[in-house]
Amino acid sequence: MHSEQIPLIELDQVSKTFGKVPAEHSVQHLLQRLRLSKPKPVTHAVDRVDLRIHRGEVVGLVGESGCGKSTLGRMVAGLLPVSSGTASVDGKPLDTLTAQQRHAVRLKVQMIFQDPSSSLNPRLRVDRIVGEGALLHGLTDKRGLDDYVSAQLQRAGLSPQLRQRYPHQFSGGQRQRIGIARALAVQPELLVCDESVAALDVSIQAQILNLFMDLRDELGLTYLFISHDLGVVEHLCDRVVVMYLGRVVESASVDDLFARANHPYTQALLAQIPRFDIRSTRYDAIKGEIPSPLNPPAGCHFHPRCPHATVRCREEVPALREVSPNHLSACHLNDYR
Repeated sequence: MHSEQIPLIELDQVSKTFGKVPAEHSVQHLLQRLRLSKPKPVTHAVDRVDLRIHRGEVVGLVGESGCGKSTLGRMVAGLLPVSSGTASVDGKPLDTLTAQQRHAVRLKVQMIFQDPSSSLNPRLRVDRIVGEGALLHGLTDKRGLDDYVSAQLQRAGLSPQLRQRYPHQFSGGQRQRIGIARALAVQPELLVCDESVAALDVSIQAQILNLFMDLRDELGLTYLFISHDLGVVEHLCDRVVVMYLGRVVESASVDDLFARANHPYTQALLAQIPRFDIRSTRYDAIKGEIPSPLNPPAGCHFHPRCPHATVRCREEVPALREVSPNHLSACHLNDYR
């Protein structure tokens, strides 16, 4: 269905590193060669990722802590520049846009952060937190600002009568709703939700998740939902992208992935989900720990923890390729299936 449509967001071989390798003929490079200076560590947070998000989709991005999910989400939201590769919005590469065009494009994508306490300015009242962006970008004027802010708060499930309060006067769930209202105020098309319910009580989590789905129906929003909770992803998302140590290892529709996971890492993640219909089951943690992105393993990054690893897995990076219609996986074992 999406093959003929231009994706809202498209990442092509996008990478993100933190830390800088000195140029070959620089003084710093010479000092390192003479062992007069130690090389600074370079973190490979995201490694040559391809990702497409179409309008109306809810895409889940899952993986263990440290796999690069949040970094990828921040690049999608325009909060971090890409180190290499191409990021496009509506088919337009961001590096070809003028500053004014790039500014307009950034409004299309907004982010909901994990911790609402640290993402809201404690010195500002709610009316300024929610309305300042809309006022700055000309989506309302000073005369209509009060009504505009009230409408965004109501849409996020908060009483407009609370708009003169400060963030510390709200509960965690209410603060997250303020963050949602702030994002909605600039009329985005895509919300990047980075573990947006992880810090909330379970009952409040359900309320916020239901709010996200109501907003999808009401406003036609698209979501990139970053989470480590596969139960939530199974309930909410249309498609799931699995990351491991900066790379995408599998991508498929929710139904296909949960029924026929292909990559050994995805299979290990799904094996950890408690099920009411399966009793007396022993849940074993995935063998070993996720390697450091400062020094990732050669070949397939998962090979040190994979029970099926071969010599080829240790030496050659597996390509992400189609193993069934619209189901992609990066595993050398597919060559023998």
